[in-house]
Amino acid sequence: MNLPLILAYLFFIGSVLGWWIELLFRRFFSEANPEHKWINPGFCTGPYLPLYGTGLCVLYLLASLEDYLPFESDVVNKIILFVLMAVMMTVIEFIAGFISLKISKVRLWDYTDEKGNIMGIICPKFSLFWAILGGVYYFFIHPYIKESLVWLSQNLAFSFFIGLFFGVFIVDMCNSAQLLVKLKHFAEENEVVLKYENIKAQIRARNEELLKRAKGSQRRYQFVHPFSTDKPLNEVLKEYMEELEEKRIELRKKVNFMERKKKD
Repeated sequence: MNLPLILAYLFFIGSVLGWWIELLFRRFFSEANPEHKWINPGFCTGPYLPLYGTGLCVLYLLASLEDYLPFESDVVNKIILFVLMAVMMTVIEFIAGFISLKISKVRLWDYTDEKGNIMGIICPKFSLFWAILGGVYYFFIHPYIKESLVWLSQNLAFSFFIGLFFGVFIVDMCNSAQLLVKLKHFAEENEVVLKYENIKAQIRARNEELLKRAKGSQRRYQFVHPFSTDKPLNEVLKEYMEELEEKRIELRKKVNFMERKKKD
């Protein structure tokens, strides 16, 4: 079976599984979601995350290189393999975050508060997470990946569904890119960097507030379309920036008050 088909298959599996991992992580473990609500973790509309799809392809390729590692000790080779996995996944994460931040002026995720972070895009904590994920992949997923590839080679008709997935995925990416362009224009006009997840949270809070004010309102939180609002997106973004400015003013007042208190 040729390598492009294998990688397409792995991208399909990794993107979907990664979406579910992020969905459950944000629902039950994320500190950024203290209310433990269900949050669509994807940039795209559908249930897939390209970052994880790319990551699974890389993990598969790295695991396939195990026999070529130079050391005789199996333990040392596995440690090197897991470090390589963590490094490569961190590199992928950095490239995706950097491109979004520098080109689109949108921060898709924010590690600014994490220790040792670089530009708020990567940090040691999540690099360790990638290393653990690499270990989980190697011991619990890679053997089944090999079996599934054997199955795929015997059922090549399934490649039709892989092609269908990529068709839907490309259309979804184009639609999501249009949203990203709108966010970019607003960010450039106002000379700011927008935080993607914060904007989604703002829209969700707004829609929930509208529900409380008007019973029977149809403006509910759209899990599939989290940017769905009752107003044009530009107006919502302006309100978001105004709220941020109000919080900055309040924070400055508190800092000034504490400084005066210390002097007294």
